[in-house]
Order: sequence, then C-alpha cells, then structure tokens
Amino acid sequence: MENTTLKLRGMSCASCASSIEDAINSVPGVNECIVNFGAEQATVEYDPRRTDLEAIQEAVDAAGYSAYPLLEQNLMAGEDDAEKRHRLRESRDLMRKVTVGGIISIVLLIGSLPMMTGLHLPFIPMWLHNPWVQLILTTPVQFWCGYSFYINAWKALKRHAATMDTLIALGTSAAYFYSLFPTLFPSFFINQGLTQDVYYETAAVVMTLILLGRLFENRAKGQTSEAIRKLIGLQAKTARLIRNGQEVDVPIEEVQIGNVILVRPGEKIPVDGEVIEGASTIDEAMVTGESLPVKKQPGDEVIGATINKTGSFKFRATRVGSDTVLAQIVQLVQQAQGSKAPIQRLADQVTGWFVPAVIAIALLTFIIWFNFTGNVTLALITTVGVLIIACPCALGLATPTSVMVGTGIGAENGILIKGAESLELAHKIQTIVLDKTGTITQGKPTVTDFVTVNGTANGNEMRLVQLTASVERNSEHPLAEAVVRYAQSQEVKLVDVKEFEAITGSGVRGIVSGHLVQIGTQRWMEELGINTQALQQDKERLEYLGKTAIWIAVDGQIQGLMGISDAIKPTSIQAIRALQKLGLEVVMLTGDNRRTAETIAREVGIKRVLAEVRPEQKAATVQKLQSEGKIVAMVGDGINDAPALAQADVGMAIGTGTDVAIAASDITLISGDLRSIVTAIQLSRATIRNIRQNLFFAFIYNVAGIPIAAGILFPIFGWLLNPIIAGAAMAFSSVSVVTNALRLRKFQAKAVA
Repeated sequence: MENTTLKLRGMSCASCASSIEDAINSVPGVNECIVNFGAEQATVEYDPRRTDLEAIQEAVDAAGYSAYPLLEQNLMAGEDDAEKRHRLRESRDLMRKVTVGGIISIVLLIGSLPMMTGLHLPFIPMWLHNPWVQLILTTPVQFWCGYSFYINAWKALKRHAATMDTLIALGTSAAYFYSLFPTLFPSFFINQGLTQDVYYETAAVVMTLILLGRLFENRAKGQTSEAIRKLIGLQAKTARLIRNGQEVDVPIEEVQIGNVILVRPGEKIPVDGEVIEGASTIDEAMVTGESLPVKKQPGDEVIGATINKTGSFKFRATRVGSDTVLAQIVQLVQQAQGSKAPIQRLADQVTGWFVPAVIAIALLTFIIWFNFTGNVTLALITTVGVLIIACPCALGLATPTSVMVGTGIGAENGILIKGAESLELAHKIQTIVLDKTGTITQGKPTVTDFVTVNGTANGNEMRLVQLTASVERNSEHPLAEAVVRYAQSQEVKLVDVKEFEAITGSGVRGIVSGHLVQIGTQRWMEELGINTQALQQDKERLEYLGKTAIWIAVDGQIQGLMGISDAIKPTSIQAIRALQKLGLEVVMLTGDNRRTAETIAREVGIKRVLAEVRPEQKAATVQKLQSEGKIVAMVGDGINDAPALAQADVGMAIGTGTDVAIAASDITLISGDLRSIVTAIQLSRATIRNIRQNLFFAFIYNVAGIPIAAGILFPIFGWLLNPIIAGAAMAFSSVSVVTNALRLRKFQAKAVA
C-alpha cells in the first residue's frame, strides 16, 4: 500500500467532503480515504498495482472537484506559498462579490422599507420599490455573485447528491423566481386578488450575507494553518559551504549530504548534520521546545533551523531536503491536520443525511402552511428560511479546525502528534507507564563501582575489565556503552571476541583469548548454574544505592561485579508530580532489578514499579494494565520500547526527532523533558474541550434554528423568522466555529502546583 495526501479544491461544506470521500473510496484499489474539510485535504491509502494517482484524481474531477498531490519534496520549497496565493485569489474574488452584493442589497433594502414597515417614507424615491428596478438590481447578485452556488449545485445534482450549495441555490432561487412571476404577470395576481409582493431584497441580501460568511471563513481557515507556515519559515535560505578551503554561499536547495558547512554566531543552521570542528551552544527551542541552549562539540548532532548562539563551528551535512528533522516535522503536522478524530464521526454521520433531510423538511413546510392557510407568502418565507438556516457547515468545521490548530500548537512546543485520533485519545489517559533508562533518567549510564572476587592482585582487575569491555563492545545496549567507556578511561586495550552472542533481557557472552566470558543479570547467572554468593553483599549495597549491578563470569565462575548508575533528569521529579496532580497513575517499567528500580522510584515519587521486565515482556505488561480497564500511555525511547509503544493506547516516544522515534510512536516528544508529557495531555484536553464547544453550538444552532424557520412559533407568538435573518445566522455560524477553534492558539501549558 502507498499513502498520498491530496490538496482539494471546490469544497464548500461537509457534504462536499463526504462526496469526495465516497468518490475516492469507490476507485478499485483504494483501501481508505479520509477527507478533512477544514484542512481541504484527502489522505489516501491505495494499492499501486491496482490503481494510480491519476485514476484517483479523475474520480475527484468526476465528482465535480479538483485535487493535486502535495509532494514532500516540494513542501519545503514553496508549496505552502502556492496555496497561500490561491487562498488570496479566492479572498479577492469573494471580496469583489461581497462589495457588489452589499451595495445592491443596501439599495434594495432601502427601496423595500415602505413595504416592510407599512410606513410612508417620503425620503425614499418610489422608483426604488418598482419590481422591474429591483429585478434589474438583483439579477447580477443572484447569478454573478451566486454563480458558484449554482455550478456546485448542478455538479451535485449530476451525481445524485445534495450539498449546502444546493440549499442556498434552492432557497434564494425560490425567493427570486417567486418575485419574478408577479413582476412579469402582475395581472394574474390582480385577477386572483393576490398581493403582488416581491422578495428580491431577500434573495440579494441572503446571497450577500452567505458570501460574506464565506469570506470570513476563508480568512479564518487560512489562520488555522499558521503553524505550518511558521515551521517552514524557520529554515535558512542559504548555507556557507567550505569548498577547496574557500567559503561559498549557496541556496539551501543545493546542499548535499557530506558537504562541510560553516556556521557563525547568530546564524541559523541550514540542515541537519554532525559537528566536526569547533564548539558552541545552540538554541533548539523552535524545533524541540527546549528553552535552554544546548552545548555542542565535535561528534554531536545539530538540527537544521536551530540558531547558533556563541561560537563558530563546522559540521558535515547528514540530512538534507525532505529528510531533515524540520521537514519531517512539517510532514507529520500536515498529516495530523489532514486526519480525522473519532469524535468527528458523529458530525460526519449527521451531515451525510442532513441536506436531503432539510430539503424534505422544506417541502413539507411549504405544503403544510399552504394547505392550512392558503397563504403562499407565508409558505414561501418559511420554506426559504428552512433552506437557508440549515447549513451543515458549522458541523463540518467543528472538529477539523480545532485539530489543525491543536496539532500546530503541539509542533511549536516540540510535541509531534501523528494523528487526530492520538490527540483525542490523550485526554482520556488514566495510566502513564514510564520506561526508566533514557526517559526518567539521562540515558547515559556510567560505571561507578567495580568489585572483583580476587581483588586487584597481579593486575586481575584490569585483566577482568579488558575481558568484560571486549565482549560488551559488540553489544548495542546502553549499559554496554558504559562499560566500554569505563575501559577507555582506564586506558585498557580491547581485544577481539569470538562467538559473541546477545541474549535479550539476560546478557551477553563471547570467547576472549580462549576464555568464556558471560556478563548479565543475576537471574541469568542462576539459570546458567553459576554461584553468585561471593559478591551478594556488594550486589545488595549497589542496589540499595539505586545502581544497576551486572555480574561477570569467566569460564563458569563469578569473577566480578560492576555497579552502573544513570542520573535522573533534573525535571523528572517535577513532571511526575504534575502528572499525578492531573489525576494520572504513574508506573515505572524497567528491565532493571527490583531494588534498583524501587530506589529510583522513591526518589522521583513513583509508587507502582514493574521491574525485571524483559523487552519482549513489556508489551504484555502494558496489555495487562489495559486489562484492568485503563487507558494506558507508554513513554519510552521509541526504539527498545517499540512493541510496548505499539501496544499502548497512546505511545509517546522520548527522542531527538529521529526517524525511528517518530515512526514508533503516536506522539513524539522531541525534547527529552518529561514535562512535555504534561503539556501534551493539557493540549489534548484543551483541544477536545474546544471541539465539544464547537459541536454543541453547531448542533444547537441547527436543532433550534430549523423549527423556528419552519414557523413553529408563529401560531403561538406570531413570530416568523425572516429569511434575511436566517441567512445572516447561517453565514456567521461557521465563522463563529472557526473563530472559537482559533482561540486554541492562545494555549499555554499550565504549571500544576
């Protein structure tokens, strides 16, 4: 299966989104299509052996819309600017139509005041109330300003569908053509004893108000993608390459992997790379959310778009173009903004049958009023009111606009949310499972103690260090790196190892200079039948101090014990307390022995500890927590904890924005600061609260508005909803929903006292 994101054109309401979704899903070979009305995007998963992008685009065209792919390689090179220009053209076109429609509507309203008020107003010339004058003034508003409504309604009709444009075209046409009849055939009305009322001003004003709402909505929706534009704007425009000893400034697009780049104080780092000369401090806040500058020296990685603060340095480019961390963040945010939250399903189900139901209600309203009263004017006003006020746009915008803003805010805070489902689920989390190494702790273990059975006589200790480090050099485990670093600090020369083997969750072994060396946990030593009694007291002392004890056996005999400690991150205690005060249960999950794990847990304030859990058992452990009826989030490094991250309801990877960390998790916390978890949960809660507000107002608006427009209050209070007021209410309902969603841009993580 392949995935692609399409930018859509021509949508006017949530029903349009449903039509496009149905059209794409009907293409043979398409597995799934999700259309986001707010983002104006379609995310499509398809089998390239059965269909292609061209067939999918043709299906969209046949449905009356257009689509083009958002290419990743063009994303950072102006694709967003092209979309911005398109939106600007739309805004200008709408502004012209609103201006023309507004001027004509004001003239028509002034001319209709004597009829509407029943008063003689001498300052209003009578010719303004002439039906022919009103017809001439209204026609350009109806068919030039409202051209798009008719075109879209016709396209919907051809595919046997109905959209919001259908409602608008029917409602305003009913007012226009009803008025046209007494204008052309006044004698018929006179002979029948009917009043020659015309409603040109209703058609013109309603059309103008709806276009005004579209204008505001268009501008507001543009602001929901502000986060994407900010992220793209972070990248540098040029890079200073070192070629043949000379400094050459080139556009960032020309930088290739392996190029050596010079960065001076105050400059942006153009691409990702590794420092090879010099040292400095880097402000990574715009990408990672980390507020304090980070020291960099040869061997350290630097991220493109971050700012060099103090010194000059040279680095070698390792990722360019769409492979950089910034480009991946932009792509991830864009995918998240185009995804659908489960809470949106209700709105989608409603909008699927809403428009046909409204047309049926409008026809029923006309029939009932005309049959019971014989008053065609009353029947017309109520029918037009129902058609106009029943716009489902607010429902269609309620969820995606909030999701777009929420995921954008997350990215600005160094929190990458893979999809709307993850964003929604995060607010339901009840239990947070934290991996110890690299999550609660720094992830850079150090050998602090080394005890041998035979002491230091005859150089036994250094010989044992050589055997141990030589085997550990072949392992990728963080503790193995600590042992190798310790050997290097003691200037011990490492030797070759034969028959190396790593036993997951237990340890490693290999043959060094003819000796079988086995290094690992006490449990493994016991499984091997090796007696560890000689160093038990030392092991208990190390574990009491919160250190990890690893056993060293040579030729089946215990020879030594190493104590390895991993410092707790400075912010871990604060973050864990904040999570607990949010009402969450915090659990530590680690492969370390229980005593060490419990020592660390006491220090950070965690009460529930799951220790001595092997990597392959972590996913089952998370599943066991879920079987207790809890919504579980797993927080790990995104590599060793991948199965557990996948098993959890929400997987959060602590990392530096690497490919693996992003792929392994639902939410990636680029900074290693655990306080980002608190921010992510608070952001999720704020977003869901915002969505619920939007849905409430959208549902209440439609549920209350349609009966009132149908005239339910007329027999009791004599109240009748003027179609002009219905049009204004409908136009601004969508604007209010988007405006409410934009309030999320003011989100600030709250300190939990």
